[in-house]
Amino acid sequence: MRRLGYLLLASLLTLVTTGPARPAAPVASAPPPAGSSSSRAAPDSLAGRIRALLLDTVDAPGHRPLQYYDLPATRTFYQRRACAPAWCDSFRLSARGRAASGLLLSAEDYGLQPANYHGPAVQALVQALRPPVPPARRAVLQARLEVLLTDGLLRFTRHLRRGQLRELTPSPLEAVDSTFVPAVWLSQALAAPDFVPALLRCQPQQREYQQLQQALARWRRQPGGRDSARLKRAWQLALTLERWRWQAIPDTNYVLVNLPAYALEVVHRDSVLQTQRLVIGKPESPTPTFSSRLRVFTLAPEWRVPYSIATEELLPRLRHNPRYAARHRFAIYDAQGQPVDATAVDWWDVDKKRFRYTVRQRSGPGNALGSVIFRFANPYQVYLHATYDTHDFKRPYRALGHGCIRMEHPLQLADYLLRGADSLRATLPTEAELAAAPVPRRVTAERAVPLHVRYATCAVVGGQLRFYPDVYKQDEALRRQLFGR
Repeated sequence: MRRLGYLLLASLLTLVTTGPARPAAPVASAPPPAGSSSSRAAPDSLAGRIRALLLDTVDAPGHRPLQYYDLPATRTFYQRRACAPAWCDSFRLSARGRAASGLLLSAEDYGLQPANYHGPAVQALVQALRPPVPPARRAVLQARLEVLLTDGLLRFTRHLRRGQLRELTPSPLEAVDSTFVPAVWLSQALAAPDFVPALLRCQPQQREYQQLQQALARWRRQPGGRDSARLKRAWQLALTLERWRWQAIPDTNYVLVNLPAYALEVVHRDSVLQTQRLVIGKPESPTPTFSSRLRVFTLAPEWRVPYSIATEELLPRLRHNPRYAARHRFAIYDAQGQPVDATAVDWWDVDKKRFRYTVRQRSGPGNALGSVIFRFANPYQVYLHATYDTHDFKRPYRALGHGCIRMEHPLQLADYLLRGADSLRATLPTEAELAAAPVPRRVTAERAVPLHVRYATCAVVGGQLRFYPDVYKQDEALRRQLFGR
């Protein structure tokens, strides 16, 4: 009966998994499946006690049942290794076990909290295992340490990959390298020559995230205590890392817009090839975050005025002076598409609900889109474009627009998109030439370049950590979700 009971326990463990597992990294030999003759451990062995803990049995008098973050994933991890211990040797934590526990205790270096990964409990168990410890008690403590350390590492890995608040939502990285399974990832890291770097590769590898994470680790080691100002900066770094996990960038070459920095960067591998200042949307009409691809731009574009701008900004000016339209190169068309003389309309008799006109601004000096516009797929009708009014780029506060993004040096970006196409680059006009001869011209690059618009209130720029104003007031709500009041 006793033998039958352990066979039943082993069979139950085999059945409880989180789904199909990917093959682990190559090792000397694959572990036998749970339930095979070679995997049945004596109940008093470390493997037997691990098995009992994973089946929610009482492992020893006086110990409370373990609280798991993800029991199915922890079962999957040990099922792959027939419940053999991963972190303990005969008497204590192994070298990899010490590295693993150290990683959880340094979770704040990654903007996370050790308490969310059994960090204090793991530390207490490590202390309790210091000699002298009776053999029977040692086996109980080691089993609990094994299982808690694995359960904490699995959650830690998932949070590094996807973020704390979206741990069940696949990150953009998973569209590139298939489904992320924490138990499989941890198993492969354990089999790697260097455990910690292998596990940490689950994080976003892009330069913005990596530089910021390293800056946070250095920041925490600087003298200065934990006063409120330093704590707020630490929170700001942590929540920015959280956002980067949600919106990780899988590309190596891309154009990045960071809204709080009012800046655009052209990134090639780990280098920034271009940087330019931007004007973004006002807090009442904020520029959204999204990803798209840049390939098409129009030189000397015509501006089709959005209905909201036509009725809320242009209409009051036409009421005051109908000649405003001609003076600013606006062409007005009726519902049938026929041109309308603005001076022949009683604009006081027109309101927002009865505005049945289409308004376009001809290309050339004064056009709101400036000398060039970059159009790309996005659900917000937001674009990158130039402007003939460059005064705003000198202001420190540049959240002044309607949602689209104004660029200080748009032709530099156009030149980058046309790299390799020498004939097109040679014919790319200057700003002055476009102003003198404003003829619309559509240009399509040979290759599309990924575009990512993000919201990061801190970043490493030129090796220096910089903090930016929370222009859209998004940080406080996220801080409360992550750290409470």
